[in-house]
Amino acid sequence: MQTFEKNSAIFNLLSEGVSEGIIVVDKKQTIVATNSSTEQMFGYKKDELIGQPLDTLIPKRYHPNHDHHVDNFISKSEKRQMGHGRELFGVRKNGDEFPLEAGLNPFEIYNTTYVMALIIDITDRKAAEKDLRMRSEALQSASNGIVISDALKPDNPIIYCNTSFLTLTGYSEEETIGKNCRFLQGNDKNQECITNMRNAIKNGKSSQAIVRNYKKDGTLFYNDLYITPIRDKSGLITNYIGIQNDVTERVKTQQEKEHWAKIFNESLNEIFLFDKETLLFLNANKGAQNNIGYTLEELKKLTPIDIKPDYTENQFREILIPLINKEQEKIEFETTHQRKDGTQYPAEVHLQLSRFGDLDVFLAIILDITDRKNYTLKLEKTVQERTKQLTEALAKEKELNELKTRFLSLVSHEFKTPLSSILTSITLLAKYTQTEQQEKRDKHVNTIKSKVRYLDTILTDFLSVERLDSGKINYALDEFPLSKLLDEVIYNANMLLKTGQRISYPRNIDDIFIYFDEKTLALALSNLVHNAIKYSPENTAIDIVVENNETTINIKVIDHGIGIPIEEQKHIFNRYFRAENALLTQGTGIGLNIAQQHLENLSTTLEFSSIENEGSIFTITIPKDLKL
Repeated sequence: MQTFEKNSAIFNLLSEGVSEGIIVVDKKQTIVATNSSTEQMFGYKKDELIGQPLDTLIPKRYHPNHDHHVDNFISKSEKRQMGHGRELFGVRKNGDEFPLEAGLNPFEIYNTTYVMALIIDITDRKAAEKDLRMRSEALQSASNGIVISDALKPDNPIIYCNTSFLTLTGYSEEETIGKNCRFLQGNDKNQECITNMRNAIKNGKSSQAIVRNYKKDGTLFYNDLYITPIRDKSGLITNYIGIQNDVTERVKTQQEKEHWAKIFNESLNEIFLFDKETLLFLNANKGAQNNIGYTLEELKKLTPIDIKPDYTENQFREILIPLINKEQEKIEFETTHQRKDGTQYPAEVHLQLSRFGDLDVFLAIILDITDRKNYTLKLEKTVQERTKQLTEALAKEKELNELKTRFLSLVSHEFKTPLSSILTSITLLAKYTQTEQQEKRDKHVNTIKSKVRYLDTILTDFLSVERLDSGKINYALDEFPLSKLLDEVIYNANMLLKTGQRISYPRNIDDIFIYFDEKTLALALSNLVHNAIKYSPENTAIDIVVENNETTINIKVIDHGIGIPIEEQKHIFNRYFRAENALLTQGTGIGLNIAQQHLENLSTTLEFSSIENEGSIFTITIPKDLKL
């Protein structure tokens, strides 16, 4: 150490001019010199390390092997990196460990060998590497197709694509990298939205459009494409990120709806839809609006009685009884209609019970028979025209019947899918007759049970809607242990859990008794827990938290699922509403509405908070002094 002190002035002069830490040790691994960067890095004061063993700066778990590594290094006496590919760590004076890199350089002064280590604290670099790795893994695991292009190269070539993109398009990574995204357009490049996207990219702006793209096998798919530029610190666009989502089914469904709506609206006959219970008009085609003289907005405030001067409400409802009781599929009768301007005309009414969304409605096809009533004067001149009109009317009626059939088919989809699964499982069960095939039999039995429970839930929801609308509900308030109800809800929900999902049971609730309608609370909680399971991915937790406050008991159902888009949250309790990100998951859109109405009837609130792609929290707040 004294030998090295002869040159300490030179060492200090040189070492203080570098930002890296410098440590010099002798053969006994005693520290003989450090610079200020080392002292700051390890948290020591000036010269506090001099004379200390090098192990002072090394985590204890590395001490047993460190002497061997040092002896081996000194024996070879050559400059090299410390660790040879292993991760190295130092320990600060306060005990904190941190990652580092060290370069070793042996040298001699006055026939004495020393080793100088150049130390670099790589904590920030490791954090950046971890962040980059996490971001890369997130991109790879995303369900949307993601591509990144290089904006600094000609024609924006793709430099990255995730697994979902390859799955969506059918192309391999080798077939994708280096190409412009337009290769997915094939020969279908004459799309207005593409021109708009190109202009946005040219101006350095984000853009979104649904474009027609083609998979490797030539299959058309509609791509909901969002492109956004990435800029560096100087504002230069270096990359573009494209996020892709296959919305083919959504587009086709919308096209079908528009097709049927066009047929409905362009019919020359008057066509009305009115509610089975209230009789209020729900819709009317252009032919009806033109002849009756009311706009659709005005008609929605009226009922058929308002345009039928010869009928009272009771008389009209009497006509509807055969349809309501399903004694007849369709009824026809003649009446007089009154236009907005007060003029009247004879009408032939074709009436039948149908469905509109999830509502029972009446479909009325109205023929203005003014000319027919005057047929005695014009019979010979108009017989041919009447025959043509009748033929057209029958054709239109057939077309509308087909529309109704298609409409009912769409409504029944929620029943057909589980029924198909049940039939398939029953068919396969018959094939597994061997004892060793019990596991396969159990699998299909569980499938049948799951689908039956799903159908039972839908029917229960429909019955709840009917009872709520009719006001035929009697609540039975009683005191019961909250733990008993939660046990039943969680037990039933466990059968619906996806792989890796789990339900966290609330703590310290054995002594909580609640005064409420037990069936209503079970229905509401089951709906919330089932939704949490349905809209959460595998390997996630659903937490049930109970807060026993002074005046209320709060029950929270917390999930880490897809969440609710903020712009759609105001509609979440509307009957039949389903958020955009939930359309591909089975559901009727009435569960939350039913739960909220029941709870509100019992002076109880159901509230929520949600962040898209992070999860939702639904809270039932029950007052302890519940009064109806």
